[in-house]
Amino acid sequence: MHPSAFREYVGPVYIKRSAGGTLFGLRVQAKHGNRDGGLHGGVLATLADMAMGYSCCFTRQPPLRLVTVSLSVDYAGSADEGDWIEARVDVQKVGRRMAFANCFIWCGGERIVRASGSYLVLEAPRSTA
Repeated sequence: MHPSAFREYVGPVYIKRSAGGTLFGLRVQAKHGNRDGGLHGGVLATLADMAMGYSCCFTRQPPLRLVTVSLSVDYAGSADEGDWIEARVDVQKVGRRMAFANCFIWCGGERIVRASGSYLVLEAPRSTA
């Protein structure tokens, strides 16, 4: 992933590429908590958006430049400090102007988030130099 100040603040976000796809993981830290001590929903939405956007971005070489157009997040659970959460993405389609993806975020073998995203493909690919 390309570095960004926001991603570094939210993370560290770990990436594991395999034949089965790319997994995006995060170890929940105290800074990720809400006022009740659980994982803040904004962190889950951010992880889903990053995972789907980057998964769509890297379907092409050079990587595409994308911006989020729509993000839908359904919360079905939570996580606590010390838990490992993992986003698994299904890229539906990457076209000339739009890209679409779905994502589940897992914690301890349980799906805690279902998300979908739509992304605008910008004109110029990002330089890899």
